Amino acid sequence: MGDGTATATDLGRELERYRVELTGYCYRMLGSSFEAEDAVQDTLVRAWRSHDKFEGRSSLRSWLYRIATNVCLDLLSAGNKRARPMDLTESTPLAQAALAPRPDSTWLEPMPDGRVLPTVDDPAQAAVAKESVRLAFMAALQQLPPRQRAVLILREVLAWKASEVAELLGTTVASVNSALQRARATLAEREGQGARAEVSDPLDEEQQRLLERYVRAFEGYDMTALTALLHEDAVMTMPPFDLWLTGPADITGFMSTLGASCADSRLLPVRANGLPGFAHYKPDPDKGGFTPWAVQVLEISEGRIAGFHCFLDTGRWFPLFGLPLHLEGEADQVEQAQ
Repeated sequence: MGDGTATATDLGRELERYRVELTGYCYRMLGSSFEAEDAVQDTLVRAWRSHDKFEGRSSLRSWLYRIATNVCLDLLSAGNKRARPMDLTESTPLAQAALAPRPDSTWLEPMPDGRVLPTVDDPAQAAVAKESVRLAFMAALQQLPPRQRAVLILREVLAWKASEVAELLGTTVASVNSALQRARATLAEREGQGARAEVSDPLDEEQQRLLERYVRAFEGYDMTALTALLHEDAVMTMPPFDLWLTGPADITGFMSTLGASCADSRLLPVRANGLPGFAHYKPDPDKGGFTPWAVQVLEISEGRIAGFHCFLDTGRWFPLFGLPLHLEGEADQVEQAQ
């Protein structure tokens, strides 16, 4: 029995080694943070239960990806494509702005870098991994049929050989190459749609200074300073609302009117989707201090902010990012220190 327990422990440890990269794969396939984590858990449970049938004809990693692919294709059989607001509606002028929510299943969801980007030694490989979870690329992936999506991720992101992908999908190399060609064509058509995101890793000095200026402008609710940081065609989104705004005038106009309760907020840095971001806490009039309001993900291009994406379902996002559900105010902190 001791040997069996040791073997089970070793197997569990071996499977767990693949959790982060499998979560990244399932996240790219599904566009949902929580569905991806559920899919990986399902994959590891299936692998655990059927490990005695694993005959070693492929590597353990290939076998796990085969299981994960089948789990994702089953989940995608309903045909739901997760999206960003700009994929569904036209930009709304500020004068017509209305906050109409859509169901959670509509939206492409944010993901902390640490849950989907495994540590790798190769900088080029790390860069590809980050690029492939950025919001614009993730949104483009969601437009592909599920099997094309799997082929593109396995070939372009994970650098599998066509023969390996063919074996995983139970098809031919010719079929894999054809699917990849169609997937590339679809992505090429979508290139240029949505904000650019040119973020170095780590952030260069100019990008770091831009983020510092952004924090000062946002926390001070200084719309003049914020305007100077935004691209002329910057976009702002706020899932679960389908409203999205274009240009500094409408963005800062919204923040000054419908979003005025966010004055005097606090921002804590996070990393999401290979991009810089912030946990946004706004003043809590009932308890004092600050209450969660949004996870912000920023897209930077040419020294300015090109995309400003606020994910408002804080009951889901803040625990996912390991963020506190309340921040003390400065007065409370002074009082506690005394």
